[in-house]
Amino acid sequence: MSLLSFRKTKDTADTTTNPQIEAFLQDYSIEVMPRTAEKVDNFRELLPAGTRVYIAHIEGTPIEDMVATAKRLAADGYAVMPHFPARIIKNGTTLADWIARYQGEAGVDQALLLAGGVTQPHGDFHSSMQLLESGLFDKAGFKRLHVAGHPEGNRDIDKDGSDKLVMEALHWKQRFNDTTDAEMALATQFAFEAKPIIAWADAIKDAGITLPIHIGIAGPAKLQTMIKFAIACGVGPSLKVLQKRAKDVSKLLLPFEPTDVLTDLAAHKAAHPDFNITNVHFFPLGGIKTNANWAIAHGGASAVPASHLKDQPQ
Repeated sequence: MSLLSFRKTKDTADTTTNPQIEAFLQDYSIEVMPRTAEKVDNFRELLPAGTRVYIAHIEGTPIEDMVATAKRLAADGYAVMPHFPARIIKNGTTLADWIARYQGEAGVDQALLLAGGVTQPHGDFHSSMQLLESGLFDKAGFKRLHVAGHPEGNRDIDKDGSDKLVMEALHWKQRFNDTTDAEMALATQFAFEAKPIIAWADAIKDAGITLPIHIGIAGPAKLQTMIKFAIACGVGPSLKVLQKRAKDVSKLLLPFEPTDVLTDLAAHKAAHPDFNITNVHFFPLGGIKTNANWAIAHGGASAVPASHLKDQPQ
């Protein structure tokens, strides 16, 4: 029997799981960086077999460290999806070299393409669309390509607070989806409130964007940590959820967990099976172990890691 079909065992089920959340967490993904991955002794104790693990490429991280992390995760049985931030890639030669290294050393065949967090491009590229236009990912036979989505807008792109340029980019990516053999999806920034997420997902679907959405969710973290990252990442209206929590002195020292937003999103998905949010993508702001253990306690998504299983059915 495949690991993907195992249920949680008694030793991992400290709380009663919400069946809607458990269903919504199926095939979740999570993000790591080389320096955070180094702190994890054994990913197999934390993540289900086959989990998609994004590797964030922060400016200044050597490509050698990125590839080594990808190689380690792939060897452990995970689907590796490294970031390709356009603005830190100097030119097509560099892009081709990165692709060749990832494929040759780690067997990578999927990627998240995004503009990247730097203001000034380091070279020829400034957007994920240019990376797609290069044709190098299709030529290399990549099976899956994800691009960025912004449930609460993106002030770096639409400085006037509208969504005009963001929507133009989404329509471009939707058209590109019709020309590539790779499976495409939107991987989004995190938000803390379900209503704006649902409204955004419905709005882009009504506008003809049919790419499935992998919704970004911030994993459990200290409230101060969560607020710091939310402000740095430009989280919009749903930041008020954290601000309201911060006013409650009794909760200041407690970790902020994504239970409420996932409960609401999962209920909406259960009531609307054709809802275009198909997967959850975790940003482990409070640490990979903390996030992974929270996921296990709430259904574990794809499966429970083998080390947590006892009396496995054959």
